[in-house]
Amino acid sequence: MDYSQFLYMREELSLIAVLLLLFLADLFMSPDAHKNGGKARLNTMLPVILMAIHTAINLIPGTAADAFGGMYHYVPMHTVVKSILNVGTLIVFLMAHEWMKREDTSFKQGEFYVLTLSTLFGMYLMISAGHFLMFFIGLETASIPMAALIAFDKYRHNSAEAGAKYILTALFSSALLLFGLSMIYGSAGTLYFDDLPAHIDGNPLQIMAFIFFFTGMAFKLSLVPFHLWTADVYEGAPSAVTAYLSVISKGSAAFVLLAVLIKVFAPMINDWQEVLYWVTIASITIANIFAVRQQNLKRLMAFSSISQAGYIMLGVIGGTAQGMTALVYYVLVYAAANLGVFAVITIVALRSQKFTLEDYAGLYKTNPKIALLMTLSLFSLAGIPPFAGFFSKFFIFMAAFDAGFHLLVFIALVNTVISLYYYLLIVKAMYITPSDNPIPTFRSDRCTKWGLALCTLGIIGLGIASIVYQSIDKLSFHVSINRHQNQDRLFYIKPTFINEEGRYSPASLPLYRAQPTSSVTITPGIVNQNLDPFPFSESTPIRPPNCSTML
Repeated sequence: MDYSQFLYMREELSLIAVLLLLFLADLFMSPDAHKNGGKARLNTMLPVILMAIHTAINLIPGTAADAFGGMYHYVPMHTVVKSILNVGTLIVFLMAHEWMKREDTSFKQGEFYVLTLSTLFGMYLMISAGHFLMFFIGLETASIPMAALIAFDKYRHNSAEAGAKYILTALFSSALLLFGLSMIYGSAGTLYFDDLPAHIDGNPLQIMAFIFFFTGMAFKLSLVPFHLWTADVYEGAPSAVTAYLSVISKGSAAFVLLAVLIKVFAPMINDWQEVLYWVTIASITIANIFAVRQQNLKRLMAFSSISQAGYIMLGVIGGTAQGMTALVYYVLVYAAANLGVFAVITIVALRSQKFTLEDYAGLYKTNPKIALLMTLSLFSLAGIPPFAGFFSKFFIFMAAFDAGFHLLVFIALVNTVISLYYYLLIVKAMYITPSDNPIPTFRSDRCTKWGLALCTLGIIGLGIASIVYQSIDKLSFHVSINRHQNQDRLFYIKPTFINEEGRYSPASLPLYRAQPTSSVTITPGIVNQNLDPFPFSESTPIRPPNCSTML
């Protein structure tokens, strides 16, 4: 075995090192009857500093590579997505500082950090998977510790009930997804992402496999009609955990869904676009309608997150590089805005135990800065210029429009008006609605202030710094469908990895369908078994492909 392959997994190895350090540090942060008066030593800054170092050393993308026979696959875009998840996790740690100070949670702080980073590690494996077995291991590694996090406050706010609902939902969704993967293996004889497109022809068994796979992923993304667990789990879970679940978990699942669809199910693009079309409409519309009726702020934000997942699907449905860029940028902006909202919900809940719209009446008079930051975050979620949320919605609408989904974009635009209404209900409560018993004036702790500052910087800065979107765009890849002249045959190309001699370097990359030309190396994707395969040689001289498929 070539152990140098582990060097390709630098993000995973770095995160494991952070996990081990926090696991050891927990020995000294736990309550000790002989030290510190039997009280837990609160050390939020250690995980924050370690996560900041971990993010910084893995910020620069490396070169595309495969490891362990194609089980692990890395492209530069993975570094961008993982960095977004890292920054979001760091903000969640800052948000959780005040919560960790409570007597009933201070002695469990080590478990909180280790469980959170364990889920993050599972998301890493999902993102870099080149094989469905690796993908499923990552999915379960991300899901099971999440149930423990949701039930962390098991004696408060129905947290135990929320944890039970989540683990049961995760159980059924994973079973459905695994059933779909077994069908894929039965029809194709392989689970490698690179090998599957040549065996996918859209037969009934493969269509059923896709339906089961998508159903499992839709549960993770809380897309309609697989969303019924979301509001109860968001309401019962601790606010910091809800923030993590709504942003980090959803963002990673959305990117993985897009990657699998364009790598594995590219030959079935018409089938999965039809499914996504109706699921997106249902998710955006139904979630917005139900959000209007909510009085509990966490339940309102739960339906908001379902709606936002529908918007994210606009970046998936086209299967284009533009869609991938828009999706990653949208997740980045959504993370800043949604974490800002939950940071305010968390600190208000900890100080006053209030969660409803009525409770937020008059907040501007007693806590004007908190109310202002909440307003900025809500405006960004609603897509109001000049905040970053406007640009993220513009780019993701443009990606779907350019892919030909004009009516879908129109329906999404109409729904933004509905979402603006219920976001403004919160703003109205804070600034206009009078209250005889408003939330008392309080000062936020230093960590919460840093978390809010980072969110505010993202909400304002990401809309101004166009270099962020441009940098993401350079690393995006997509699937392009064309037929070769009049032949009833589809081909797949590997558009990068050109060595110094100008020849194809046989590293395993995802296969993308495109019209073959004499200037690119191509691999046949046999749609009709009676057709002769197109000649292919790894020594064929090539130059960068003159087509729209880019990596």
